[in-house]
Amino acid sequence: MGTQNLSVPPRAQSADGDNPPRSGVIHDNVRHIANFTVVGNHLAQHPDLSLLARGLGLYIQSVRLGTPVDIKSLTARFKEGAVRISAALRELEAHGYLRRERERAADGRVVTRTVSCNNPRARRRAAGTACPARPAAPARTAPERASSRPRGTGVRKALPALPQPSSKAPTLLQAAVDLLADLRRHDSRLLLSATDTAHLAPGVAAWLERDIRTTAVRHALTSGLPDDPLRRPAALLAHRLTDALPPPAPYRAPADASPTPVRHPLQNCDGCDRSIRAPEPGVRCRDCRAATLDHH
Repeated sequence: MGTQNLSVPPRAQSADGDNPPRSGVIHDNVRHIANFTVVGNHLAQHPDLSLLARGLGLYIQSVRLGTPVDIKSLTARFKEGAVRISAALRELEAHGYLRRERERAADGRVVTRTVSCNNPRARRRAAGTACPARPAAPARTAPERASSRPRGTGVRKALPALPQPSSKAPTLLQAAVDLLADLRRHDSRLLLSATDTAHLAPGVAAWLERDIRTTAVRHALTSGLPDDPLRRPAALLAHRLTDALPPPAPYRAPADASPTPVRHPLQNCDGCDRSIRAPEPGVRCRDCRAATLDHH
């Protein structure tokens, strides 16, 4: 390389140098000759990037061409989780170290390409086409816009009203809360606050009391989620609970149910005037009927 890297000493520097500093770090460096990445201090010491964003930017610049760096791939490799990783990617994108481009593949699918810029300022100066500070977001559907709306410093928009169950049984509501709390095990982006869980629980209970299995409710809430970060997952879940609510289950009598016995009104026996149950007046009681038969 023709450019001198002033941050790397020309020779190995021992920890016990001639004039070690009285405080702070002491570098014990050995020159790399293979398997290394040159990263600018503008990224490593960026004053506005979080430590996670700087580390993620370093990782992305160090991998081979074509390595997957989408949220799912990064979450599978690192333990920080999808929420923190997606926030770090947005930081890098906002400061020009990343840009995401939508392209149509040969099979017709629309895919997202992630472009890493190792020196956005130099690229802007040289060609005027560096990674944009904030790229234009692709068009989204109404529920995706609601779930991805950024959280501002103002008043948070209230969640929409939800279908309510006919029963307020504690066991039914607890089953709904348990189902919502378990969603994060299927998608870490569905980590809900206690307030959002309490708001969504009646909507889930309305599904459960309609004889919908918990696995079916979970599938309806977690399948087909957008790949973009979910900034308001509770809003997306509320939309699905309301929009896809199934009709009540048809009533089915128990298989072993016996017919209800018929109770006739009280009538007076025509022979002895005793009260008996009969469908209509003018009927004789059992004793009167027996006496009539004996007489004949």
